[in-house]
Amino acid sequence: MTEPSTSVQQESVERPEGGERRIRVAVVFGGRSEEHPVSCSTAASVLTAMDRERYDVLPIGITREGQWVVVPDDPEPLRLTPSNTPEVPAGSAEVVVPLKAGDSILHSFESGTVPSVLGAVDVVFPLVHGPFGEDGTLQGLFELADLHYVGCGVLASAVMMDKHYMKVVFESAGLPVGPYEVVTDRQWRNDARAALARVEKLQFPVFVKPCRAGSSFGISRVDTPGELAAAIEEARRHDPKVIVEQGIDGREIECGVLQGHDFSEPRVSELGEIVVTGGHDFYDFNAKYIDESSVQLSSPADVDPAVRQRVQEIARDAFEAAGCEGLARVDCFVTPDGEVLLNEINTMPGFTPSSMFPVMWAATGLDYPDLVDDLVQLALERATGLR
Repeated sequence: MTEPSTSVQQESVERPEGGERRIRVAVVFGGRSEEHPVSCSTAASVLTAMDRERYDVLPIGITREGQWVVVPDDPEPLRLTPSNTPEVPAGSAEVVVPLKAGDSILHSFESGTVPSVLGAVDVVFPLVHGPFGEDGTLQGLFELADLHYVGCGVLASAVMMDKHYMKVVFESAGLPVGPYEVVTDRQWRNDARAALARVEKLQFPVFVKPCRAGSSFGISRVDTPGELAAAIEEARRHDPKVIVEQGIDGREIECGVLQGHDFSEPRVSELGEIVVTGGHDFYDFNAKYIDESSVQLSSPADVDPAVRQRVQEIARDAFEAAGCEGLARVDCFVTPDGEVLLNEINTMPGFTPSSMFPVMWAATGLDYPDLVDDLVQLALERATGLR
């Protein structure tokens, strides 16, 4: 943990009389990706859950244009509901993150004025989903600043954000994945017909996805070859590189993974299952965040003990193969004959109390506030700089 080194830092966190200095946590959310509202909603849940007797919380929002601003410590306007799509508002003062090793003091800067001191930060809790947040870019900034932060490092964040290279890593580690094809921007522009011919060799239905997007943006289920081109164009609106995955006849079973404390092995949760109803073809954005009544999240999942053990083994192995830290949600398919296929890892999964990752850990015995606390403690344990 970065200890205060100046009187300004020491004054930035109140001390209960006779008590220890509270740990100062910067909760960072919003961002430039399409998942901006989801990130705000995640932050609302974390801000609500954090123990203010133990933690001094500094909420920092990133606008869609990339401006960092201090926002009020009020979670209610940040909640994503059918009637509210939250946004981080632009401000006149901008937060400046230190880039000098050993300097954990944040400043607020407004053009034409002297920068004001926001104080030192012990750990950053980044809740930015998608590109420019979950993909290693934000993590690289924290590494440059020598700041402790929650979650995976630069490499794991970047590779696991790209569904193509994610599968390359899994395959090289001997982990089972389903059939897929990748269509790059160059391939599509130069010879779309050849790209379609490759994809059409997969068994239908297939799922067409942007390689580097989340929250089911741009994903289409395709039942016939004639629908492929339009689905690829839709995915390309979100990312010029597209992955097409063969549909798997099976149940979608998930497992949460937490890094072990003090160099112990990763911990795995009870399994969870998502059952989508209400006219949704798959677990799309509306099913996840708007029409939640159409989704049933079940944990512990009703699976055979041997399947449970296999999913947990694959989840732990995938976490290790990717070099993950902190947390991850591992998504698998279980076929009718009990085969387990690894679908993907999410390094900053949905994190509201009703999201699958916290639901699975609650079923394992770790409730939401304790889960938030566990992640902050893991961040404080991790080394900064080269390791």
